[in-house]
Amino acid sequence: MTTPAQGHSVDAHKVAAARVAATAKYPYLASGLFACSVIAEPDCGTIAIDSAWNVYADPSWVDRLSVDDLARLFVHHVGHLLRDHAHRAEARGVAEENQREWWNRCADAEINDDLVTDGWAPVVAPDLPNDLGCDAANLAEQYYQHPATGPRRWDCGSGCDNHPRPWDRGTGVDINQRELLRLGVAAEIHRQHGREPGTVPGGWLRWAETVLPSRIDWRRVLAAEIRYGVASVAGKVDYTYRRPSRRARSTPDVVLPSLHRPVPDVAIVCDTSGSMHEQLLARVLAEVEGILARAGLRQTRVRVLAVDTNVHAVRRITKADQVVLAGGGGTDMGAGITAAAALKPRPSVVVVLTDGYTPWPRKAPKGIHVVIGLLVEPMAPLAHHPGPSWARVVRIEPTLAGTHWPSAKMSQPS
Repeated sequence: MTTPAQGHSVDAHKVAAARVAATAKYPYLASGLFACSVIAEPDCGTIAIDSAWNVYADPSWVDRLSVDDLARLFVHHVGHLLRDHAHRAEARGVAEENQREWWNRCADAEINDDLVTDGWAPVVAPDLPNDLGCDAANLAEQYYQHPATGPRRWDCGSGCDNHPRPWDRGTGVDINQRELLRLGVAAEIHRQHGREPGTVPGGWLRWAETVLPSRIDWRRVLAAEIRYGVASVAGKVDYTYRRPSRRARSTPDVVLPSLHRPVPDVAIVCDTSGSMHEQLLARVLAEVEGILARAGLRQTRVRVLAVDTNVHAVRRITKADQVVLAGGGGTDMGAGITAAAALKPRPSVVVVLTDGYTPWPRKAPKGIHVVIGLLVEPMAPLAHHPGPSWARVVRIEPTLAGTHWPSAKMSQPS
């Protein structure tokens, strides 16, 4: 809907065309895009949103932007509303003008990080993480911790920073309907990802998981990934001269090799940095122990590496309560993967258990299948970083209360 104000109106045909273009590109955002009311506001000097899902548009800006540019801005603004940046700004204590401007840029970077790969970052609000001096694929709260690098380029309105503007109407989509809209879009994202994996940007997938977690049992996913890695190695057959061939009698003058099926070797890299606690690690180790037992690897004594920024302990175990965890410093799981790849014998499968606050190597270790168990904390599901694209990342959800897990011993590095 387009509402005129003070005798001025926006180009309704252009607004409609922009919505159609945005929906064609991101069909799972359709309900959010069409829920917004576009209100002509000549004095605002911007195109902005409020928390009630109103878009306030200066008609001169609508005329100035192309249909595609307006569509990009609509998608961007719906990103602010769906991700509830206004409420998150309030929770963060964003109040002063300079804080609001910096928060606006940080929230823009969180959204645009998912749009830029499709060429859909808006031209008027183009901030990306590297413009803020930050790494990609993080949240506005993490960008906001960095020193401000300059004023905002575009005022996205109170729907971004929770500070009322003179033109805000105070009415629109009620609070319950807003939550239903978020749930509906999250469900559409899950459906789109299920139909065509890889077509939904990672940031939108992570957001949808926080709003409407998928019903996939992470234990089955992790078990399947480990079994895949084990089977890919266990299924390989090679020749060896360490034992005679059963056909040796038929050719006494020729030494024939026998067939050899490698026994898979699994290593587990445990994040023991300061952000990890032993109950969380013990819970996941117990799950992995059960998976490895069902995969028939209990007798091989799986090797476990305790790693923060350095490798503090390497130990073969058959049960989770044999693990001795050491560390408590920073985090670099790349160091753990490198150390695991250097073990003798070289593991065929490496399982990394981490909360995700870590840098990752640019490339996968050659000849090793890496599975990352990304630990999700119950009270902070948004804070987890994505894993590298070359590894299989499995989100490990919190377990039910009352479940017993073996304890893991915690020791300080020597």
